[in-house]
Amino acid sequence: MKISEKRCVVLDMDGTVYLGDKPIEGAVEFIIKNWDRLDFYFLTNNTSRSPSTYIQKLNRMGIPAGEGQILSPVLPLVDYLRKNHIGTAYVVGNRDFCGDLRRRMPELKQSADHPQAVILAFDTELTYEKLATSALLLEHCPDMLFLATHPDKVCPTENGPIPDVGSMLALYKVATGRSPQCIFGKPDPNILRPLLEKYDRKEMVMAGDRLSTDKKLAENSGIDFILVLSGEATLEACLAESIQPTVIASDLGKAWED
Repeated sequence: MKISEKRCVVLDMDGTVYLGDKPIEGAVEFIIKNWDRLDFYFLTNNTSRSPSTYIQKLNRMGIPAGEGQILSPVLPLVDYLRKNHIGTAYVVGNRDFCGDLRRRMPELKQSADHPQAVILAFDTELTYEKLATSALLLEHCPDMLFLATHPDKVCPTENGPIPDVGSMLALYKVATGRSPQCIFGKPDPNILRPLLEKYDRKEMVMAGDRLSTDKKLAENSGIDFILVLSGEATLEACLAESIQPTVIASDLGKAWED
């Protein structure tokens, strides 16, 4: 099926729809123009912002997104916590993340008092106290679950990349010798489970700017992939890949022109 014939378009956000607070014009114009023709879903590994924050940001750009169109690692994380009967966790995350997790799973007690798991999210309000508390919990309790929302080493911004969860995981590895038992988010296909149950894979396409997460997610999920060069990936790095994207374009709008 040609890209122009797709029905469901899964979009990474950072580096694909915008960079920081700056919209990527070709992408935003394409989304608005085709809003009534295509089913758009917005997927992010960035757990420093709640769905409502993303919705407000997209709405300010003229994109009328609603909560049902936002996908993040919080969804498979909550599924995992419930399936494994985790009732208490120490959460290294900012207020947006902790609030979103509380809203989705109000029965989870977020506490350092005998937790069953340590959860690491993209904490833009990280303090040394949080690092020390979580590290000591992991050191003193070797059997305690260690969960991370996603593997991204950096988060793209308009000023350049900044440290993300993957960088923090390197710190925990050095400090405690521990690595997470589970890392959610891209490229784990479970993050797309609601869509894979709704659409035929041939109807779907993923668009993103990262080879290690966006492209790999598409491959793991068995769907086509559009690499946009508006964010992290370069053409040179892409051409070195053993599996090439379905389409390579400067931005999302250009992908449909090619």
